[in-house]
Amino acid sequence: MIDKEAIEAHIRGILTAIGEDPDREGLRETPERVARMYEEVFAGIGYSNHELAQMFGKTFAAPEDAPAVVVRDIGVFSYCEHHLALMYDMHVNVAYLPHGRVIGLSKIARICDMAAKRLQIQERLGSDIADILMEAAGTPDVGVVISGVHSCMTARGIRSSSARTVTQTLRGAFREDVSLQNLIVE
Repeated sequence: MIDKEAIEAHIRGILTAIGEDPDREGLRETPERVARMYEEVFAGIGYSNHELAQMFGKTFAAPEDAPAVVVRDIGVFSYCEHHLALMYDMHVNVAYLPHGRVIGLSKIARICDMAAKRLQIQERLGSDIADILMEAAGTPDVGVVISGVHSCMTARGIRSSSARTVTQTLRGAFREDVSLQNLIVE
């Protein structure tokens, strides 16, 4: 899926283009290390939302009066598709209303992690997580709030080191019900 040899060649080229010597001691293995890192941090690119829902969609019977399921402060990172810049210190809050079934709690964190392992924008990341969870848990009622720092704003451009971006993705009952929204707000 990921062409590590091509990545290595391109990283060598980038090092040369910025004025570095890719054959100097500290950089000799950098192209290979970057290729391995990209294979890991972009692992989600190889899967559609549907495939991730299938992968993490094992559910269990829920009681009839099952409360909302809320998982807060799931730590993820991603890379901005505009600058290939790191989006970091990201915290994802997820909630859903069970419709007869619940999904394992660790699966929620895995869904967030794999959706983040793509070139992304934060708005789409929230939407992807919501779509995957809706399919995996079999519910139309999902809320996702993400708060994160974008190095394309903190390390370049405006250099606003204190700026955090917060996005909300609200589906089903979470769109109108403020009490449900309050479950996931920062």
